Amino acid sequence: MEIKRDAFKAYDIRGKVPEELNEEMAYRIGRAFVDIFKAQKVVVGNDIRLSGPAFKSAVIKGLTEVGCDVVDIGMCGTEQIYFATAHLKLDGGIMITASHNPKDYNGMKLVRSESRPISSDSGLKEIEEQVVTGEFAPVRDITPGTVTHMNIMRDYVAHLLTYVDRTALAPLKVVVNAGNGAAGAVIDAMESELPFTFIKVNHNPDGTFPNGVPNPLLLENREATAQVVREHGADIGIAWDGDFDRCFLFDEKGEFIEGYYLVGFLAQAFLRRYAGAKIIYDPRLTWNTIEIVEKAGGVPVLSKSGHAFIKERMRKEDAVYGGEMSAHHYFKEFSYCDSGMIPWLLVLEILCREGKPLSELMRERVACYPVSGEINSTVADAKAVIQKIEEKYAPGALKLDRVDGLSIEYENWRFNVRMSNTEPVLRLNVESRCDVSLLEEKTEELLSLIRA
Repeated sequence: MEIKRDAFKAYDIRGKVPEELNEEMAYRIGRAFVDIFKAQKVVVGNDIRLSGPAFKSAVIKGLTEVGCDVVDIGMCGTEQIYFATAHLKLDGGIMITASHNPKDYNGMKLVRSESRPISSDSGLKEIEEQVVTGEFAPVRDITPGTVTHMNIMRDYVAHLLTYVDRTALAPLKVVVNAGNGAAGAVIDAMESELPFTFIKVNHNPDGTFPNGVPNPLLLENREATAQVVREHGADIGIAWDGDFDRCFLFDEKGEFIEGYYLVGFLAQAFLRRYAGAKIIYDPRLTWNTIEIVEKAGGVPVLSKSGHAFIKERMRKEDAVYGGEMSAHHYFKEFSYCDSGMIPWLLVLEILCREGKPLSELMRERVACYPVSGEINSTVADAKAVIQKIEEKYAPGALKLDRVDGLSIEYENWRFNVRMSNTEPVLRLNVESRCDVSLLEEKTEELLSLIRA
């Protein structure tokens, strides 16, 4: 099989099967993982994709051939690999997943001990080189590693439930849409522990994706959840991507909640528990988060977007929570990793305590800081476009930074434009202070320049 570099991204490995990612590459990734990280025991798992079991077998072969023991936790979500790596005190973890990509893709997310991320600047480049060249340390008189099959669901669910006070929970009606991904099994395992009535949509795992790619960020995918919320008069709707490291919320009217507002919402919840704590946020949309954190007595800390950067900054700052507008939420007590299960549990506890619908709890913040939503544009030369934007908007700006792409602030509006780390597109986010007309005007103005 041909070995290409295309599948190696900034934070993970992801590509079309078998052209960009195949079983030979999976085997080599296992070999390289042991060579580079000197791993003696590693956990592996796969999501619902049809190629997952074969890829996992190939990775396990690569690991065990050079003496590494393997814990196979079967079909799971990415965060269960994070949990198992830390909980079992292993040397690393490999998750076979392509998250929200089309069904003919697959990939891998890799972590070291303590579930520390492996990205292009922390070992992924070295893995890429070994995979492409096929040059590995020689194998001499090594006893092959063993494979142990383990079900970690009970311990994982027990950990999730520590984030909420179950005595405060009320019998809410909750629509859950697993998108035929891996989230359904976790909901089933938690159901008897919670007072909620779950209305299940696209619940059974199915790697053929009979109801479309599990990506709730796509506008055409949202109605599947929203419609059921309205039909059943539910209190909230929750949808996940395929490996459920992100969750997306809908209020009782079926309206989609932008991930940006959840960052401030969850930050506030943590600051009630941990007074004066640090909260990490990303540069794309910022004003709402900063205001909420400062009013609650916390310390907002800016970090470059991307899970590897957020996790590193959280450890450095000893932050209790970090959030990105892209629906990635990170928790200190979850090994600083992102989870798609913890956020909705926290939100439901808040709903029960406040006794108010989600739309009411969100309304004020949405009105204070309306946003454009992330808008992607394919451009021939992203750097040149960003330079043009800076030349036009930097004069007269109150603030300019390049923590991640280009962020420029004025008194009543701001924007961030950045190149994607995972796709060949330019991403634009605009927000204003209580002025939807200004937001729309400036968004259109920037898009005209970007797409010219």
